Amino acid sequence: MSAARGGAVRTLRVPGRHGYAAEFSPYLPGRLACATAQHYGIAGCGTLLILDQNESGLRLFRSFDWNDGLFDVTWSENNEHILVTCSGDGSLQLWDTARATGPLQVYKEHTQEVYSVDWSQTRCEQLVVSGSWDQTIKLWDPTVGKSLCTFRGHESVIYSTIWSPHIPGCFASASGDQTLRIWDVKTTGVRTVVPAHQAEILSCDWCKYNENLLVTGAVDCSLRGWDLRNVRQPVFELLGHTYAIRRVKFSPFHASVLASCSYDFTVRFWNFSKPDPLLETVEHHTEFTCGLDLSLQSPTQVADCAWDETIKIYDPLCLTMPA
Repeated sequence: MSAARGGAVRTLRVPGRHGYAAEFSPYLPGRLACATAQHYGIAGCGTLLILDQNESGLRLFRSFDWNDGLFDVTWSENNEHILVTCSGDGSLQLWDTARATGPLQVYKEHTQEVYSVDWSQTRCEQLVVSGSWDQTIKLWDPTVGKSLCTFRGHESVIYSTIWSPHIPGCFASASGDQTLRIWDVKTTGVRTVVPAHQAEILSCDWCKYNENLLVTGAVDCSLRGWDLRNVRQPVFELLGHTYAIRRVKFSPFHASVLASCSYDFTVRFWNFSKPDPLLETVEHHTEFTCGLDLSLQSPTQVADCAWDETIKIYDPLCLTMPA
């Protein structure tokens, strides 16, 4: 089941760099950022890669090195050149793709690895949220050198922190404590705690078309949908992955379509509204697949990256055909 059926796969191999996160630019069609680490993130340095697409494939536009592994990346929502990454040394880095060197700024407050970073999507605020293995979440204004506040409550490693695309000042987090939590910046407290899995939760995401709907992906190989108006039971469960689900993303174009990538080396596409929800399984990596994103510019384009030192952009067949 190859992605090539839906069109050519553009691949860039980056020797000695293992991919952790891939994010399309919200501004420039075809531009992609990838956070990578040496030695599978266990030791060594990290590199932020900025890629552009052309007719012949993927081209490296710029790369920035950091002295520890980079685990996540997020684009600014108000400046096409600015990104934030997070790393194993507990810091966040602010980069400018218009400059050959960097970072512009470093924010060092977390005491352990920072695994997640996300830039708010609502236009009335420019805030960044970070989640760490130190069991805290921190809120940042990139123009201020220190965090605005710290959110405590998780009882284990935090793997994922994602802003709501609908509700200003609201974000979700997923943790090794087996809970999904919803937070409100205005009250600096937790709004909702969902015991979502009986396993570590490595990823979560918000539906782009329903402000009450989220999805979680966990070490138990399952994806579960949650309606915040009633969290006693999941509204859907998607089974098929054979190892831990590392990242899950809702489609920006289809209300009931989502994608997930896993330590089983696959990327899977789902439509949770269908009786047979698994749309397609893409098997083009030979190691843990960690980074995944769906383009905001093209309804069919997907990017992923893995520990096999490759970054791929492709159009899966299930997104190129009518629903």
